[in-house]
Amino acid sequence: MQKILITGAGGYIGSVATYLLLQKGYEVVAFDNFCTGFEAPLQLLQEKFGEKQLRYYNTDISADITPLLEKEQHIDAVLHYAAHCSVNESMEHPDWYFSNNTCATNNFLVQLLENNIHRFVFSSTCAVYGEADYVPIDEAHPTRPTNPYGESKRMSEKIIEWYGKQSGLQYMILRYFNVCGASDDGLIGDAKKPSVHLMQNAVRGVLGIEPFFLTCGKFDTPDGTPIRDYLNVVDFNEVHILAREHLTKGAASEIINLGTGTGNSVLEIIQAVEEITG
Repeated sequence: MQKILITGAGGYIGSVATYLLLQKGYEVVAFDNFCTGFEAPLQLLQEKFGEKQLRYYNTDISADITPLLEKEQHIDAVLHYAAHCSVNESMEHPDWYFSNNTCATNNFLVQLLENNIHRFVFSSTCAVYGEADYVPIDEAHPTRPTNPYGESKRMSEKIIEWYGKQSGLQYMILRYFNVCGASDDGLIGDAKKPSVHLMQNAVRGVLGIEPFFLTCGKFDTPDGTPIRDYLNVVDFNEVHILAREHLTKGAASEIINLGTGTGNSVLEIIQAVEEITG
């Protein structure tokens, strides 16, 4: 049973990734400081799969984690999800983003390499691209972040790339667009209330769980609402797991976009939710 370390394991995406890995028979070591994530999904998964297969720690990757890495020997690879990820918040508190995203990632990488852990899958963002010169955006598109969130992720990418060149780090950097959905059985998903995700909020509104209000400006699109590329969270995490498997086969480090290549407008998402739920 191969051992995988996940950061941000109590968050929306990280908790679904943890569930998928456990279902596939991996041993999972989960890190989260629970400043934005939740302990509840990890408790639930530990009860379901047992402490031998899942152990989680309330820890911060900006701190000294060497004792935990020494305790959890033979970690095969790392899936690094932990991050602050709100564009608007990053404009108000850029220091949080450069500290918690960039500096923490560097501190984490240094300790991983010191403990001979060299396989690293990084969950990045399409926000590193900034305003699109063309669509669909590919990996060759220039990176010109327009907010501290995107900048903090791009800086982290550069750190990862340099450790790849200088320290033997094997990495896959995955730049994603918009994530939606939950685990296929509905057990694990987005626990934040209110959610920052359109689809979750629309579903909760239809089900009467929370009020839903559409607040977006007028855009130069066919229906006047923003168009985004949405990717199911299970598919998203399956790619992270495949990226880790790719590295174990000695594949070259890469940067890859994650998306469908097809956009849907906000209004289209709302209409689809209404049709499905009746």
